Amino acid sequence: QVQLVESGGGSVQAGGSLRLSCAASGRTFSNYHMGWFRQRPGKEREFVARISWRIGGSTYYADSAKGRFTISRDNAKNTVSLQMNSLKPEDTAVYYCAASSTPMTADQRLYDYWGQGTRVTVSS
Repeated sequence: QVQLVESGGGSVQAGGSLRLSCAASGRTFSNYHMGWFRQRPGKEREFVARISWRIGGSTYYADSAKGRFTISRDNAKNTVSLQMNSLKPEDTAVYYCAASSTPMTADQRLYDYWGQGTRVTVSS
C-alpha cells in the first residue's frame, strides 16, 4: 500500500506559477513510476505528466503541459513534484498524483494508488 498526499494548490493569476508536491508513504516509493493527472471542471480526469522510477529517468508530458510543466522526484524524500509555469485559466483543475508499477504509461487505469487531490485555480 502507498499513501499519497498532495499539497501546493491554490489560486494564481494567469501567467503565474505553482509548485505541487506529493508526499508518499508506505511501500518503497522508489519502486513506482509516478504521474500527475488533473480533472478540470465538467471534464474527465486526464493525464498531465509522468516520471519513471529512477532519478533522472524518463519523463513524458501531455501536449497541454509541454514546455510549461516539469515533473521531478526525490526518492530520498519520497516526494514527486510538478512545477507549473505560465499557468492559464484552462489549467484550473483538481490535480492528483498517482503511483504505478507499470512503466511508461499515461493510462490512469494502470495507476494503483491515488492521492486525494489539490485544487488549482487560475484566474484571467
